[in-house]
Amino acid sequence: QVKLVESGGGSVQAGESLTLSCAVSGYSHNFGCMAWFRQAPGKEREGVVRIGRDGSTDYADSVKGRFTISKDNAKRILYLQMNSLQPEDTAVYYCAANDLTCSLRSGLFDAWGQGTQVTVSS
Repeated sequence: QVKLVESGGGSVQAGESLTLSCAVSGYSHNFGCMAWFRQAPGKEREGVVRIGRDGSTDYADSVKGRFTISKDNAKRILYLQMNSLQPEDTAVYYCAANDLTCSLRSGLFDAWGQGTQVTVSS
């Protein structure tokens, strides 16, 4: 089965940066859409950003200008560079992939990582 594994989370102070990675292992399709989601305690899962096969991106307004998604297709690794982190960015971050319409609706994704915790202190 396809396995997505996030890494790079941690605890930082407001204004600092982190870069998350999502490695695809085992058998996998050539996913046309990969994305990052996040979920804070007591909150619904929120789409952060997606990237299509052609490199097109779609960022949530809350992270636009601060976060950057990229991928290494050869190594099958997805990245999320997070700059100027704020306390409201505190959440478990998940990577996801699908071969369906590339949007930030979580129901469209059938492959998920286990999540990595990002905590931003003020």
